[in-house]
Formats: sequence, C-alpha cells, structure tokens
Amino acid sequence: MNHDVQLRLYRHMQLIRQCEEQLARSHQRGLIHGACHTYVGQEAIAVGVCAHLRRDDVVFSTHRGHGHALAKGLPPVELFAELYGRASGCSRGRGGSMHLFAPEIGLMGTSGIVGPCILQAAGAGYSFLILKTDQVAVAFFGDGAVNNGAFHEGLNLAGIWKLPVLFVCENNQFATEVPFEAAAGNPHVAARGRLYGIPGVEVDGNDVLAIHEAADAAITRARSGGGATLIECKTYRTRPHAEGMGDFTYRTREEVEDWRTRCPIRRLRESILGGADKEARTVQGALDAIDAEIARIVADAHQNAEASAWPDSATATDYVYATPGPIRQTLATDAKPSGKSREISFMKATHEALAHEMAANPRIFVLGEGIGKRGGNFRTTEGLFELYGPLRLRDTPICERGFVGLACGAAMTGSRPVVDFMFTDFILDAAGEIINQIAKIQYMSSGRIPMPMLLRGCIGIGHSAATHHSGNHYPMYAQFPGLRVVVPSNPCDAKGLLTHALRCNDPVLFLEHRELLAVKGPVPEHDYEIEFGKAAVLAEGRDLTLVAMALMARRALEVRERLATRGISLEIIDPRTVSPLDIETIIQSVRKTGRLLIVDEAFAPFGFGAEVAAGVIDAGFDELDAPIRRMHGAFTPTPYSPPIEKAVTPQVDDIERAVLDLLEE
Repeated sequence: MNHDVQLRLYRHMQLIRQCEEQLARSHQRGLIHGACHTYVGQEAIAVGVCAHLRRDDVVFSTHRGHGHALAKGLPPVELFAELYGRASGCSRGRGGSMHLFAPEIGLMGTSGIVGPCILQAAGAGYSFLILKTDQVAVAFFGDGAVNNGAFHEGLNLAGIWKLPVLFVCENNQFATEVPFEAAAGNPHVAARGRLYGIPGVEVDGNDVLAIHEAADAAITRARSGGGATLIECKTYRTRPHAEGMGDFTYRTREEVEDWRTRCPIRRLRESILGGADKEARTVQGALDAIDAEIARIVADAHQNAEASAWPDSATATDYVYATPGPIRQTLATDAKPSGKSREISFMKATHEALAHEMAANPRIFVLGEGIGKRGGNFRTTEGLFELYGPLRLRDTPICERGFVGLACGAAMTGSRPVVDFMFTDFILDAAGEIINQIAKIQYMSSGRIPMPMLLRGCIGIGHSAATHHSGNHYPMYAQFPGLRVVVPSNPCDAKGLLTHALRCNDPVLFLEHRELLAVKGPVPEHDYEIEFGKAAVLAEGRDLTLVAMALMARRALEVRERLATRGISLEIIDPRTVSPLDIETIIQSVRKTGRLLIVDEAFAPFGFGAEVAAGVIDAGFDELDAPIRRMHGAFTPTPYSPPIEKAVTPQVDDIERAVLDLLEE
C-alpha cells in the first residue's frame, strides 16, 4: 500500500484514539452529563471503511459512534461540544454521546437503539436508486445487532433489491456485557450474508490494511450496481461498555490486557516502521509528528468546546415539526367542496391525490405488500405500477419493521416514501421505528434532516375482521411529538389531506376507516390541500356540539337528521387530524351550544375523547351549561361475530340516546 495512504490511516486512527481518551478524562471530571461509549480498540474499522467514502456518501451508526463520526469528517470540537451539552455540538446539544448528527458531511445519525441503523442505511440505498446517483450507504453496528430482527430484515431487503449498502459488523465480542458466544446460535456473522444473497467477508478488525482492502472492494461493488456486502470485523473494545461502568464481572483483566497488545494503532505503526528500511528514523519522526499534531488538535478542541456556550433553553421545543411550506391551493375548512366536483368514493379520492403527486414528484415511491401489479389490497395504487414500474411501486416481504425502518432512511436521504401497511394493527411490529426513530430525527438533528414520509392504512371496526385487523390506534401515535396523525371522514377531506401529507416534511400517519372506503361524496376535480389542525364544521347547530371522526362522524350526521325532525339542532365538528388537534374550533362551537358530546370508536382510557374534554375544560369551562359527556368503543379486543362486534362500538341509536340524555342535563 502507498506510504502516504498508510500515514493518513495512522493519523485518523490517532485522532479517534486521542479524542476518546480525552472524553474519558472529561467524563471523570463531570463534563459529560450522560453516558459515554468510547471506541478505543476499534479505530481500524471506522478508518479503514470511511477512507473510501465521499462526502456525499452516508453513514448510519449506533451508540458507539464517536469513531465513525470522526472518520467521516466530523471536527473533534463538534464532537466534544456535543458530549459537553453545548450549542455548538454536532446535534446542537440535543444528542450527547449516542445521538450524533452531521448530515452536512453524510453522518446521518447514531442511535441508542440497537439495529435501526441497518434499516436506515438500506433506506438510503433505496433513495440512491430513486435519485439515480452512485452514492453508497454504510451501516456500522455491533455483534449485538446481528441477533436483532432489524439485521435479518435489513439484509434480506438489501439482498433482494441489490441496494448500494455496506453492512459493517464490529464484532467486539460482547453485546453490552453478554458474550457473543452465549448469544448467537451461528457465531459466524459473515457467513450469514450468503443466506440473504450478499457476499460476507470476515476480516481481522484490528488490521486497518485488511479492512481498507475489503471495504474498497465492497464499496466499489456497491457504487457500480453490484449490491450490498456484509463485512464482519473481529475486534475488541478495551474500555468498559460505557465510562464509569464496572468492567471485570463478565471478562478478566488478563483478557483485556491481551487485546491491548493487539492495538490496531500500534500494529500499523510497527508495520510502517518495518517497511521503512533505511528511512526508519525519518518515518518514526513523521509518526511522532503526527502524534504531537493530533495531541494539539485534541487539546484545542477540548478547550474550545468547554468554553463554548450552552444552548438557549428557549429553543428546547424547536424542530419537533418541520417549518410549514406554502400551501398551493386550499379548500375551505367547512369541508363543502367548491368549484367543479363529482361524486367519487373515498378510496378513489385518495388515489387521485397519490397519482397526481407521483406524476409531479419523482422522489415519491410506495412500499407495501401487494401494491405493485395487484394495485393494493384496497386498490390504493391501482394502475400506478404500469406507469412507474417496480422501483416506485415496490412490493415488499412481510416485514413491517424492515420496510418502515427502510422508509425512514429513505426519507432522511432525499426521497419521499409512502408506506402502505394495509391495517394499522400490522405496523405495531414497527412501533419502535416509528416512535424512536421517525418521530425524533427532525428534532435530534436540529431540523437539518426532514422526515417527509407517509404511513397509510386502515383502522376501524365493522367488517368481522376480529382483533388483528380492526385497531384504532390513533390516540397512541398522537401522544408522540414529531408525528402528524390524520383521520378523514369523507372523500373530499381524504383527497385534500392526503395531498397535504404528500407535500409536507413531517412524518404522517394517514388512517382510513375500513367502513368508509367505498363511501361516495362530492370531490373537486382540481388539485387542492387541506391544512392539518383545521377542524371541519360538518353541520351547524344551536343545541349541542357533537365531536366525532371517521365513521363516527357519519353516524353523528345521521343522528342529526333524525333529531332535526324533533326540532333539535346539533352542530357536528370533525377534527380531521388528531395531531395537531384543533381545540379552538370546538370551543367556538361550545360557546354557541353550551353542551359537548364526544363520540369516538377508540378506547376511552387515556384517549382522544379525554384530550378533547381536557382542552375544552382548560379554555372553555365557562361556556358549558352541562357536563361534558363521552362515548367510546368498549375497552376490549375486537370480537369476530357480528352481534358482539356491533356491541363494542357506538351505534346510531346509542349516540341518539346520549344526545337526548345530555340535553336534559
């Protein structure tokens, strides 16, 4: 290998080592306020791989990510400042040791959860196919991740779709404190690659030259369209799992000392000197000069980071959501279509929105089971496969965590994925990806990584689908900052809300009630958006405000028609979005009627009805002439048989009785 390349590798390894040793000292001084997972002993891997990456290539990592960040080009001062909790840190003080973001250099994030980086790197690889670039994505992860579902789902997706990804397993022998030999039925990680149709290569993780060679071949293969590679690097961390933790209950001092003698930096230094022949003194001087230069860089970085400013506490809630962009054409919030319209079904209305946006935006692609030639379980993508082919209408294996996590990485790297998951029950398998990754990345990256993705599928009871195809989980997702949760009740709203979802930069759960898909209503032919957080007054009235969504909104309208014959006037409010929730429109209605009934198909405990009631009590208590009443579905899994299925959701007769009872109070 070229002498200059070897010196460059040595320099980068020394930078990581000296930074980590400084961070260990800083942790002892209390400068680091949380965990600190150092990379000491593993430097050869990050350096050997990242030496082949361009600035526009991307890296995804795990909790032990300092070395990857530095090898990808993060200035040490930004790493130190992040761990010290300062505003100049790479994540602006939001992340600390385990959550490092610097998208400007292709560092797309490190995660405190084991496994998601594998799926996100696969998603970045898919983005590069959509964008038609020759970029490469790399996932760094430990041996603990290879027994996680994300590993198997991610490698399988990368294998079948030939994604330009390099999966790098840093097998340092322990997952936290559990020996790998006790956690793996198949201890040969590299050998697992061929099970998913990708090459697997095992290398000495303390030999930077061997890693450099293996990574060169893998990255060249990925960049030229050959697909993914799995590299297993056998290595060892010589410091504790995290600074301050006990280290010799699960391994011995002798074992650690033995591995220290195999130090990758010492090994490269000896190799360089051994090949220097007569120039040994000159080469040793060059190596010593590198050591001294790095020491100065690290000392300066530490001093500058320690002296830097703390974040302004007023910014603590910034970047939870993206800055709203301009809305091209809106529809009035009363949900009464204007202009030329016709009667079409709910599903046809959403299909129009998706088809229009796919034609306008080549970065949109759809993932799901049966959404390609078949056109989707509910005809959500009918005819689009013939227009856009398998790259933009991609049928997936049954691996919800896998393709949702992949969509996350794709959204992070410039494309706009749509995940069609059929039923909301199914994506509970991907709840960790949605809640821990998708919902948080804009915030953790200080707004530098938007999350323009749409997750759509069915909710609702009423078709004898029993308990695994009838969930109403919108209250759960609405609890988590960063997510938009949309629940339309009619075709007109469905088209406008889906269009807005496909144009905004926030992750959106678009939940469609199964019993409404065939319902028809007036829908404008033109392109329009409906802004999130704007409730619709479906019908005006004077005696009582009834708040309901989705199927319950339609039943509320039926009750209104019944009671109108008796001189009773109901005002029907459809929030349309659960997050954000438009409480003000509801309060304005209560000012007029004095009474509020909330009807919701989802469970009562800790749910949507309680949130609406609390919001009205907080800001509109004096407007009430009677207690707020709530009607919910029964707190039970959904049964199959029609009579008992019907019994667990509010029916029209039930809602009518509740209205009459409240009017008497």
